[in-house]
Amino acid sequence: MLRDWVWTLLAGATGFGASFVFSGVLRLQPFRFVLVWAVLAAIFLAVYARLERVSFATQIQRRWRSGLVVGLLLGALLIRQVLAQEAGPRPEGLSLVGRLLWFGLLYGVVDAMMLSVVPVLSLYGARPARALGTGRSRLRWGLVALAGSTLAAALYHLGFAEFQGWRLLYPVIGNLVITLGYLLSGSPLAAILAHVMMHWAAVIHGMATTMQLPPHY
Repeated sequence: MLRDWVWTLLAGATGFGASFVFSGVLRLQPFRFVLVWAVLAAIFLAVYARLERVSFATQIQRRWRSGLVVGLLLGALLIRQVLAQEAGPRPEGLSLVGRLLWFGLLYGVVDAMMLSVVPVLSLYGARPARALGTGRSRLRWGLVALAGSTLAAALYHLGFAEFQGWRLLYPVIGNLVITLGYLLSGSPLAAILAHVMMHWAAVIHGMATTMQLPPHY
């Protein structure tokens, strides 16, 4: 149990280190921040997968149909939240395509993996089958996984100056909904797709004005 929490805490600590140092202290421009965050996350995920013998490709293939449906539904819900914010200028042409790939696809996948997938796999998925044999036990460990995901998301966003104080609740609640979709569908694809769709909407609606794409200076 303690070892499983270590991975979740390390994911949150890695996120906090990235956001606090490279955004809060060094104030890297968004493009460079995403690059650094993606590299750190890739190293973390590679170590986690090797030591815990986890195949992310296999996990994504599990119950992918339910993950696709739930991900699309959650993505639509999150897009509505993005569109409720003030619109800002958006890029055109190849610049728009590039930002959709960089800030939408890459950034979205990295956030989903570190804030939802790792906590769920380490706190819920690592349980032996006998520990998840009843609805009550599945609920219990599902709540533990939600708590871990919430902690990881809070640590990561706490490093951004724009999410100090009560504003931290916004990304934490959003990530909670995304992780819940993962647990209900049984597929990490739900979390990944929902996160990417949210980031895509933020790019199109205006990166400078939507809170889903920190950092903002």
